[in-house]
Amino acid sequence: MLLHRIPDGVFDSLPSPLLEKQIEQPEGPDRIINTVSVLRRGPLSQRLSWGTPVSATDNELLTFHTTDYLQRLKESDKKGKYLSASTYLPAAGLETARLAAGAVLSALRYVLNDEGSMGYAMCRPPNHHAQPNMADGYCFLNGIGLAALEAIAQGYKKIAIIDWDVHHGNGTQAGLYHRDDILTVSMHMDHGSWGASHPESGNVDEIGEAAGEGFNINLPLPFGSGDQCYTAVFERCVVPKVREFNPDLIILANGQDANQFDPNGRQMVTMAGFYTMASTLRELANEVCGGKLVMTQEGGYNATYAPLCAYAVAAGLVGADLELKDPIAFYPEDSSRAQRDVQALINRHPLL
Repeated sequence: MLLHRIPDGVFDSLPSPLLEKQIEQPEGPDRIINTVSVLRRGPLSQRLSWGTPVSATDNELLTFHTTDYLQRLKESDKKGKYLSASTYLPAAGLETARLAAGAVLSALRYVLNDEGSMGYAMCRPPNHHAQPNMADGYCFLNGIGLAALEAIAQGYKKIAIIDWDVHHGNGTQAGLYHRDDILTVSMHMDHGSWGASHPESGNVDEIGEAAGEGFNINLPLPFGSGDQCYTAVFERCVVPKVREFNPDLIILANGQDANQFDPNGRQMVTMAGFYTMASTLRELANEVCGGKLVMTQEGGYNATYAPLCAYAVAAGLVGADLELKDPIAFYPEDSSRAQRDVQALINRHPLL
């Protein structure tokens, strides 16, 4: 998965003839190399075990994705192709995407087989923007959706998906929008739709359809929300809805691009904020589903700070102290604004 390479350009756009030097696309391998490194070298190292994932098969992919889409991926895989403005599949890159999706399924099976209560899929490309018939936002295959549907097929009655990546989990929403046995909750910056490849708005009125009405919850947050807003939304909005749903398993789309130094987000969350949310999630998982939780690596594009935030999440989930000092975080005085923003969101949301 570290070999997956996207052409340099203007951030995540095509190269500009005006620039002498283009820059590396933000969804690069360094962020994963450093995340693995901080987990292996940090104080949690003795509390973690490591495994080797297997690639997802066609039959597994077709539980979430369409036959037509998979065929288009195979055609694009021959020479490489931009599938959206920022989403490039390099030649022979489909196998990497299969392995990334398979990593999520491998983490799920680790939990389903009672080898451990939590599994973390350290994967790239990421998952949550991949829709059943469309690639988007650096994502080609949606391991989150695949894992939720496999858990249902294996006899789990209800699955809750929590997504705190800074961007709306539109692909997961699109694939599960009509289901009442899978609750999807996405808390994200209020960026709206960014075009044809991301038609969903991520707004509060997208609540599911048919049997799924009421089982899709979007929590769009103001730019620059910060630790206190994020943790308050998680405690006041996410926790009660998941507790009410009472799932048999929780899947966490764990993006760290809400951190305050991320080039691809506009939020101000620090290591401490991620640690607090993860600690709360650990208590929630223990309460509702015996601690069973599968986590996928999503966004996070500052290759030094995002891995430290991923470490903070892991520490919170295993119930360890956050022993690593935050090297660069600024803590805004946002308490009064946070409470105002959270209450405003609750007031306008049809499901809260």
